[in-house]
Amino acid sequence: THEMPASQLPRRQFLTNFSRLVLGSATLTPLTNIYAQNSPLDHEVIVTDLEVIVVNVTQRTKWIFVLLTASNGVTGLGEASLGRRSELNELNSFFRLVEGQSPFDINLYRTKGWPRASSGNRAVATAFSAIEQALWDIVGKTLNVPVYQLFGGKLRDSLPVYANINRATSNRTPEGFAEKARQAVADGFKAIKAAPFDGFPPLTAAANEISSARQLGVDCVFAMREAVGDDIAIKIDAHSFFDVELSISVAQQLLPANLSWYEEPIAPTQTTNTRRIHESISQTLAGGEFLFGVEGFAPLCEEKAVDIIMPDIKHCGGLLEAFRIAAVAEANGVKVSPHNPSGPVSTAASVALCAALPNFEILEYQWGEQPWRSNLVVPNERFVNGAINISNSPGFGIAFNERVLAEHRF
Repeated sequence: THEMPASQLPRRQFLTNFSRLVLGSATLTPLTNIYAQNSPLDHEVIVTDLEVIVVNVTQRTKWIFVLLTASNGVTGLGEASLGRRSELNELNSFFRLVEGQSPFDINLYRTKGWPRASSGNRAVATAFSAIEQALWDIVGKTLNVPVYQLFGGKLRDSLPVYANINRATSNRTPEGFAEKARQAVADGFKAIKAAPFDGFPPLTAAANEISSARQLGVDCVFAMREAVGDDIAIKIDAHSFFDVELSISVAQQLLPANLSWYEEPIAPTQTTNTRRIHESISQTLAGGEFLFGVEGFAPLCEEKAVDIIMPDIKHCGGLLEAFRIAAVAEANGVKVSPHNPSGPVSTAASVALCAALPNFEILEYQWGEQPWRSNLVVPNERFVNGAINISNSPGFGIAFNERVLAEHRF
């Protein structure tokens, strides 16, 4: 029989034949699926609606989620949680940049929104980042692929996760931290993090007040170590309460605790001083949880001021910017451990990103705030032996459990 030349084949038939030729008949994801946007229906899809969903978690925590809807009926989730805040009106102006536009035009959105997002206002950066996350979720679902496929594919099937026990620890004593540390380990986590120096007095305070606060924090660290034994990784976040001298001195005092890392003893924007600390201590140094964009993280990486950077997809500019930040880190021999003291949407989006990062270290999880957290999304958020499996479902692979959401909506 006479075959039609490839140039005259219908586009989808050509792609099907080409995928079989290149990948073999056993391919699981034909190129017709990967290039699904080329169908008329998907090519014309636009973003139509924004819904902001606020969940009441604790007195200290609210989760702010965004739900974008596209004209093809696909929805996309993003997270804009910002501590106790229960609203984020900054989302509206960034939604206007994508309303009526294709969700596939993420670079166009970034270009339009970047001047305002990079202005130094954290709430604005967070709103910008949340909309960007939701666009990726729509694109993944529309193409019927997990978001990690859009970043080059996954490098692993599961991710190690550490339990941040800090917000769950209301009893801020050595006994209180030890108790929560034991509970997190009983839940299967192999690594934990706490911030036992929270509430540290200003460095202009009386010497005895500083000494007392320092000793309390140190005692809490050693209490956790005694509670969980030597095989559990302990990470300490100092929340930038110290200066260079105090940072080094406290690190030396904590040497017997064998910390997994020492995080942000001073503000990470102090690149030169951070490098001085790094060169003076033996612990792994981490930082950068609220920095924005490649320009915010590049100095830490290029100056080798830290061992690990901590971009937060809610604040750093979104998934694509976090991916670019990770590339700068990789070029400078720096690992990436995303900051994620967040709700399950940020966690799912972070998992999708981390799946594709060659220099990924470990992901943060906000442990112990509410027992219903894992049931807020479908499928339920699940950690086994301190790890989370990477979803193979389209987009971020989650949706809200509407019943649980209704019970806890703010």
